[in-house]
Amino acid sequence: MAVELNHTIVHARDNRESAEFLAGILGLDVGPQWGPFIPVATANGVTLDFASYPAGSITRQHYAFLISDEEFDAAFARIEAAGVTYYADPYMSQAGEINRHHGGRGLYFADPVGHYMEIMTRPYDAHTR
Repeated sequence: MAVELNHTIVHARDNRESAEFLAGILGLDVGPQWGPFIPVATANGVTLDFASYPAGSITRQHYAFLISDEEFDAAFARIEAAGVTYYADPYMSQAGEINRHHGGRGLYFADPVGHYMEIMTRPYDAHTR
């Protein structure tokens, strides 16, 4: 069997709030709670299991999602409608802009805990394929 990422745990202050926030932006479903986890499954089978932790113990992480142009348009509309600040760069210094790396579009935004979420329509290595 080839090695595949199956799931990862995403630390949150409120696991339901964070799961619903990301699922809402990406147009995904929030799964039923399983133990301490609130899952959000992606199309490639990787599940993000949101778990509540004390705020002081949470280290910000970066999660990047490859989506279609149509999904980007829908997610971008939801980001704007919710008033979520977005950025063209991972340093979050180019507010209100999107990037056009590798012939696609991308942006970054923070979830309720401050994790760096990224949506992009082309993978970073698209120019080499």
